[in-house]
Amino acid sequence: MNNYIKKKVAAVTLGCKLNYAETSSILDKLSHQGWQLSSIEEGADLIIIHSCAVTKQAEKKCRQKIRGIIRKNPASSIAVIGCYAQLKPDDLASIDGVDAILGSNDKFHIPSYNHISAGTISSPFIRVSPAESFDEVYPGYSLHAAESSDRTRAFLKIQDGCNYGCSYCTIPKARGVSRSLPAAHIVERAHLLASSGYREIVLTGVNIGDYRYDGQLLRDLLEKLEEVNVSRIRISSIEPDCVDSELISLVAGSENIVPHLHIPLQSGSDSILKAMRRRYDTAFYRSRVMHAIDHITDCAIGTDVIVGYPGETEHDFLQMYRFLEELPFAYFHVFSCSIRPGTPLARQVVNHECRPVESVEIARRYAELIKLGHQKEYQFKERYTGKECMVLFEASKQLKNGRLQCSGYTPNYLRVLVERDDDQIGKSLSGNELPVLIECLGDDLNLKGRVLS
Repeated sequence: MNNYIKKKVAAVTLGCKLNYAETSSILDKLSHQGWQLSSIEEGADLIIIHSCAVTKQAEKKCRQKIRGIIRKNPASSIAVIGCYAQLKPDDLASIDGVDAILGSNDKFHIPSYNHISAGTISSPFIRVSPAESFDEVYPGYSLHAAESSDRTRAFLKIQDGCNYGCSYCTIPKARGVSRSLPAAHIVERAHLLASSGYREIVLTGVNIGDYRYDGQLLRDLLEKLEEVNVSRIRISSIEPDCVDSELISLVAGSENIVPHLHIPLQSGSDSILKAMRRRYDTAFYRSRVMHAIDHITDCAIGTDVIVGYPGETEHDFLQMYRFLEELPFAYFHVFSCSIRPGTPLARQVVNHECRPVESVEIARRYAELIKLGHQKEYQFKERYTGKECMVLFEASKQLKNGRLQCSGYTPNYLRVLVERDDDQIGKSLSGNELPVLIECLGDDLNLKGRVLS
């Protein structure tokens, strides 16, 4: 690479927090190889698109994004990496303008990016190793090479892959078996993030509750991370069977592990959970959620649910609706079932072992759950009006009225908006954790308040 004229690289990340952490670490490595970090708007010799393939809709969004970027940046080399690249490299290679496709592990092979940018590629360069061969886990972390200059919240990868084998899930084919990073490496990286100015570290992975390395489990890692000089440690999505009494006690007694757990449910019907090959029933799930609520002060529980799973009857749906209605969720994400090629579910559908739900019916059930989700979110947030909460501010923007609006999150992941007076314009609160009096809850489900100091 030319030592005098640095080549520019920009990245766009689609999908999960894990993808964001990995993109940041790839950019960080490229910067140490002499690349200049840039944005797409500023122009780049190489644009990396980190893809997602968790649903058909995610794949569609990826294709749209890729084509849009190619159209607006005809002079840039385009590398598509990640899960979609791993699962369907030929589909991506058929898109005119894609120069390289790197799979889930191959995206960490830094020399490939130098090869892509050399300008000698006449057809797409494809490097996709089979997921069955994945035995190494590559680090992922937010540092100065992140896509955003915001240094409030960092993502830190602790684990990759999954062994659970849910019938609908394509993740094992995209990311391989479960494997974890050494605790010493994770703690060292966490100290570096803290010293770089980050105030919150979010632990990410495919199935972080399955973290295990040299006899150490997630709770052992969390105990070590409590020694890091950072305000907040947040656990990302964690499976119900991993939320045991020991983990709950650790979170309840911690000063920096925040009271926020995202525990995927997927269905509130025991028959559908069994069909999904989930490792629990609704009674087990309820007991774990209520144990967390009873022992962790101000605990916010979020969840994911899938609607329209093949074979889901109206009775199954009503069971799920009532289950969601009864439990004290702070929010939930709703997904329409996506039948992914190569999964046990796809084979069952082909073999007529279960019947897909009509699309009109899926849309109706989806809409009902979205409405219920808004009600649950409103009920949870309304409890905080009139209360004082610590808010870690992350971003700010200029409003049409000329005032500055700053936004941030409470420890239990409630988004709070604060408007600054005219004499405070330009004084961004980003990176500061401050007490805020919550004054009201808007129709947009945003809490609004004022800083007390």
